[in-house]
Amino acid sequence: MNAYLVLKCIHILSSTVLFGTGIGIAFFKWVTDRSGDVRAIRIVTERTVLADWMFTTPAVILQPLTGLGLVYPAGYPMFSGWIFYAICLYLLAACCWLPVVWLQVRMRDMARIADTEHTALPRQYWRYARVWFWLGVPAFIALVGVYWLMVFKPTP
Repeated sequence: MNAYLVLKCIHILSSTVLFGTGIGIAFFKWVTDRSGDVRAIRIVTERTVLADWMFTTPAVILQPLTGLGLVYPAGYPMFSGWIFYAICLYLLAACCWLPVVWLQVRMRDMARIADTEHTALPRQYWRYARVWFWLGVPAFIALVGVYWLMVFKPTP
């Protein structure tokens, strides 16, 4: 197996991890938030932050590195055609993800306090949860767009 195919395999696997953990984390956190169970919300939000650091962050880093490593050997021009649009969509998703990580850490901290003190989650938690959810929508759509572009590689 040559280096190009190894790099391509890493790129595909990291894109799968990125998309899979993103949608999985979002689903379980959203469903748990809707339950209103403070203890469950604390636990799931703690695991959400952990999963983002363990899985999503390395995938976010690997994606552009492996993508760049694949562009030149494959003979694609860097900033034209489908690659340009994939980069733009990836950057859009990243711009949504960075504040999401910050929000998750803050929500985790609020859930820990509420669970420890046996109180309801503060209003700020629910404001953050709404922003967190709505940042996920364009990120999800953008990553679906990146997948589409990577698979079909449309030419103008």
